[in-house]
Amino acid sequence: MLASHQDDWNHILNQCASHVPFLTYQYLHTWWQTLGGGEWPEDSELVLIAAFREDRLVGVAPLFHAENILGKQALMFVGAIEVSDFLDFIVKPDDLPQFLSGLIDFLISSEEIPPWELLDLYNILEDSPSLETLESEAHQRGWEHKQIFLQPAPYIPLPGDFSQYLASIVKKQRHEVRRKMRNVEQSLAQANFYFVEDEAQLQAETQAFIDIMAQDPNKRDFLTDAMVEHIHHTAQTAFKNGWLQLAFFTLDGKKAAANMSFKYNHRLWLYNSGWEWDFRDFSPGWVLLTYLLEWSNESGIKEFDFMRGDEAYKYKFGGIDRKIFRVVLNRQ
Repeated sequence: MLASHQDDWNHILNQCASHVPFLTYQYLHTWWQTLGGGEWPEDSELVLIAAFREDRLVGVAPLFHAENILGKQALMFVGAIEVSDFLDFIVKPDDLPQFLSGLIDFLISSEEIPPWELLDLYNILEDSPSLETLESEAHQRGWEHKQIFLQPAPYIPLPGDFSQYLASIVKKQRHEVRRKMRNVEQSLAQANFYFVEDEAQLQAETQAFIDIMAQDPNKRDFLTDAMVEHIHHTAQTAFKNGWLQLAFFTLDGKKAAANMSFKYNHRLWLYNSGWEWDFRDFSPGWVLLTYLLEWSNESGIKEFDFMRGDEAYKYKFGGIDRKIFRVVLNRQ
């Protein structure tokens, strides 16, 4: 999977409009090993297209071939759909029009590409130039184009000072945060907040995180054996590359809440979370989130990204919406 060009891949990503951890070489390579935790069948085929100018890598289309959710033969982004919040092409904005035009020409003409009906591209951020360029390409070729709103993805711009952050959210929510923190402080329990920093403990701590996630019945069904393997691999990859922020909130030494995030590109990307039902009186999920927001402000994090989903708590903490789209190009 272009292993010899992974540094060039990530260098281009640093200059992309969608500069997100889910598009790094390391993350997508890990995703492909488990096909998204078993989301896609084993007969899915990798269709990784790289563009070079002379001998220099200038763009990557990380695609794979499979039947989409409607049973159509499709080319989709590696990373689709459920476990990678934001996806896109890896190419500089200035190179994007020429890259996409050449890419589609190649996908049409190459005998090495499995037969396909659709380009079915999930989880593109609203400010990605790929949206406009894909529409333009479809129009020029006389192809059917659909751009479908999928979900909001709230985020919080951080001021770098926790007190300023608290002052920026609505008064009722600010009082609620302080009340929940005060409830913990005034209890007889010893509270602690920590990140996993010892690689020797990573596997056990990741499993503890997964066990806490499984307290939620909806997430329990999601946590198949293949998905558990995927989460372990993702945590190991993120740890080795310095992105992983696996956080725990404990009471009297017992894990009450956990959060797996990525610290990447001066942002904290909240990947998944869970809390223990036995500690519900302490609102452990909110308390851990408050600790993370305080730590993020103190650590130079510029943006706190809740990623996909419109859960109410994200807006209570000051989340600002941005949209995520799916683009479908039906070749005629």
